[in-house]
Amino acid sequence: MQQIKWPLLFFAFAAASCMIGIGIAIGERSVLGVIACTVALIFVMGFGFKKKKKMREAGEL
Repeated sequence: MQQIKWPLLFFAFAAASCMIGIGIAIGERSVLGVIACTVALIFVMGFGFKKKKKMREAGEL
């Protein structure tokens, strides 16, 4: 069984939360909320991929 990579799990939950936030903002008809959650999603996914690349280069994956 493999070890859990906690930072990657955190980024996955954060990205899922941003996606949920987009859905809620659409339901509330909040353009500002959709934009904010979309920008947050882009940053979270970017940091997650960046972290994964660093971990792969360090041989931790």
